[in-house]
Amino acid sequence: MPDRRVVSVALTIAALSAVLAVLAPGFFSRENLSDLLLGNVPVLIVAMGATLVILSGEIDISVGSVFAICGIVAGLLAQAGSPMPATLAATCAAGALLGGLNGVLVAYAALPSIVVTLATMVALRDGLRWATQGAWVQNLPADFQWFGLPQAAYPLVACGAAGLLQVALSYALRHVAAGRAVYATGSDAHAARLAGFNTALVKSAVFTIAGMLTGLAALLNAVRFNQIPSNAGLGLEMKVIAAVVVGGVAIRGGRGTLAGTLLGLVLLALIGPALVFLGINAYWERAIQGGIILAAVALDAWRAHRRRPAVMLAVQAS
Repeated sequence: MPDRRVVSVALTIAALSAVLAVLAPGFFSRENLSDLLLGNVPVLIVAMGATLVILSGEIDISVGSVFAICGIVAGLLAQAGSPMPATLAATCAAGALLGGLNGVLVAYAALPSIVVTLATMVALRDGLRWATQGAWVQNLPADFQWFGLPQAAYPLVACGAAGLLQVALSYALRHVAAGRAVYATGSDAHAARLAGFNTALVKSAVFTIAGMLTGLAALLNAVRFNQIPSNAGLGLEMKVIAAVVVGGVAIRGGRGTLAGTLLGLVLLALIGPALVFLGINAYWERAIQGGIILAAVALDAWRAHRRRPAVMLAVQAS
């Protein structure tokens, strides 16, 4: 049975689309939809990793800095003449290494994830700024942009990669023991340990996977342009966390789906362009997004409050 939050987000998207179809049909032009799609595929892939982290009961706010570093790594490798498969592997490995660092500090040093990832967010961003002196990676080889494919083929590659990841990760979360371990760890880490799950390994693994996905997203984003900025990914962490929470993933972990994250991202991505096409001041975008996020978190808290008495009654009855 579909989660009520997922259904409500889907209905909101449908209602907003209906309003736009009537009042601003130009929103559905091929150019606008293509721009929306290409701009948000990398965000979706990062959000998949953020979903895994939050499902495990943790949070990662360093993804924007990791995204920037991985983009620079990809650009420097391309400048050095690295073939695309090697660039892809190295970029994902760089992301996995940085994500794994967060995971080790959270899982094995027992440090709060919000503190660890805040520290790495700042350290990595400032370290990159010092290393590059703010310079962008330019003079990229022609076969780097669009993966050396015709520009029209890139959307198929990017969407295909995102789609395969969405399906594979969704299946793993529901039908593979490792996926169930993520839910168990986020629901109650102590109970999960008693049930035989290695919760420290689970937490370090989800951070590592999230970093690897961020590296892939950085490469998919980098090949769209002929130069790579050193300040990429600013604000990315808020976008992905918002998409995850709005999509119904419990901020305390243990509940939610990747399908919900996808719908949450679609809803939040529609708001800004929709305001422009409807003739509403675009400065309202963040206010509306903030209101949606606040409502989602408040609904989570209300649902948790309603469940608590039922759980206590069940315990007393036993």
